[in-house]
Amino acid sequence: MADAARPAAAGHASRRSRTDIKEGTDVSSTPAAPLHLAVALDGTGWHPASWREPVARPHDLFTAGYWTDLITEAERGLLDFVTIEDGLGPQSSRILTSDERTDQVRGRLDAVLIASRVAPVTRHIGLVPTVVATHTEPFHISKAIATLDYVSTGRAGLRVRTDFRPDEAAHFGRRTIPRIDGFDAPDAQATITDLFDEAADYVEVVRRLWDSWEDDAEIRDAATGRFIDRDKLHYIDFEGRWFSVKGPSITPRPPQGQPLVTALAHQTVPYRLVARQADVGYVTPHDADQARAIVTEIRAEQRAAGRAGETLHVFGDLDVFLDDSRAGAEARRDRLDTLAGEPYTSDARIFTGTAAELADLLEELAAGGLTGFRLRPAVAGHDLPRITQDLVPELRRRRRFRDAYEAGTLRGLLGLARPANRYAAA
Repeated sequence: MADAARPAAAGHASRRSRTDIKEGTDVSSTPAAPLHLAVALDGTGWHPASWREPVARPHDLFTAGYWTDLITEAERGLLDFVTIEDGLGPQSSRILTSDERTDQVRGRLDAVLIASRVAPVTRHIGLVPTVVATHTEPFHISKAIATLDYVSTGRAGLRVRTDFRPDEAAHFGRRTIPRIDGFDAPDAQATITDLFDEAADYVEVVRRLWDSWEDDAEIRDAATGRFIDRDKLHYIDFEGRWFSVKGPSITPRPPQGQPLVTALAHQTVPYRLVARQADVGYVTPHDADQARAIVTEIRAEQRAAGRAGETLHVFGDLDVFLDDSRAGAEARRDRLDTLAGEPYTSDARIFTGTAAELADLLEELAAGGLTGFRLRPAVAGHDLPRITQDLVPELRRRRRFRDAYEAGTLRGLLGLARPANRYAAA
C-alpha cells in the first residue's frame, strides 16, 4: 500500500543471479551490475525521536541551509537522487488519522520549493520532491516540476503519492474521502483502487503536458519577431473520470523531456501504478525471495500495461541505523526507542549494523531483481554521512557503485533515454 506502514515478515536472503532491468532479459552470465542509490529525506530522520539527537539540528529544520547541507552531503557520496517527503496535513504516528502528539516533529516546508532552492547549489544529484496527487492539480504540478528541471538543468523528478486521510481532504473542501479502518476490507479496497487509478490518470496528464511543447517550439528570432512556432504547441485534450485538461502547458518541454516519475508501492494496486506510469518504483521486501516475488508481479503488470520494452527500475526501501559496530547501532536505536516511548516499526525492513553488513544485505536483496535502493536515514545528521562516507566506499570496493557521476541528467544517471515527444510529427 503506497505510503502505508504495513510491516512484513523478515526472512533470510538468498543469493541468485540478477536479471536485467528490462523485463525478460536474462543477464545471469554477466558480472553483477553497479547498484543505484537514493536517500529519502524526511525532517530530522525517519525515527520519530531523531530530532532529539545532538546532530539533528531541529532549530534549523525550516531553513534553506539545513536542506542544502543534507543534499550536498548526498551529492558528495555520488548518490543518484534524493527524495523529499511531503504531505498535506501534519505528520502523524497513525497511518490513516491524525494524532495530537507534541513530542515528535510536526510541520514541513514544501518539498518542490526545497528542491528548487537547493538545485542551484548542486550540480549532479537528482532532486525528487513528493507530490500528493489526491488534492493537487496536474497542470500546476507539471509546471512546477518542469520549472525544477530547468532550474536544475535536467535533474528533476517527482514522487507521486495518494492520500487516504479524511482530515486532509477537509483542508481543501472539494471532496470527501471515506474513513478507512483497515486496508483489507472490500470497501477500503474500492476506495484505494479509485485513488490509485486517479493517480495514474494524474501522471498521464502531467506527462502529456510535458510533451505539449515540441523541443524546437521556441524560435526566439528577434529579427523576424517570432518567439514561438504555435504549430508546435499542442492541445492534450485529456478526458477522463477525474480530469478534463485541454492544454497546452505554459512551460516549454523540460530539459529531460520527461522528468523522473517515481512511486512507493506495497501491494498489487500500487504495483499497477508503478508498472503503468513510473520510471522508478520503491518497494519494501524483507528478503531476497520476497523481492523476487514483488519484481515478478511488477514485471507482469508492466507487460500488461504495454511497457515490457521500457526500462523500469525497482528500488528496495530500507530504514538504516549505521555505526562502526552492530552493537553501537543497536544501542543507538534502543536509546531512540526509549526517548520515543515505544519500539520503532516501519513498513520497510529496518537495518541496524555496519556499512559492510549493509553492503552484504544490499547485494543479497539485489539478487532478487532489485536494481537499486532508497535508504531512509534513521537520523539524517548521523546516518546520511554514514551512507556517503562508509557505505559508498564499501560498495565501490566491491565494484557495485560508481566512482564519478557519469551523466548530466537524472535520466542519464539511471540509464533512461530522453523520450521522443508524443505529439511531434514523425
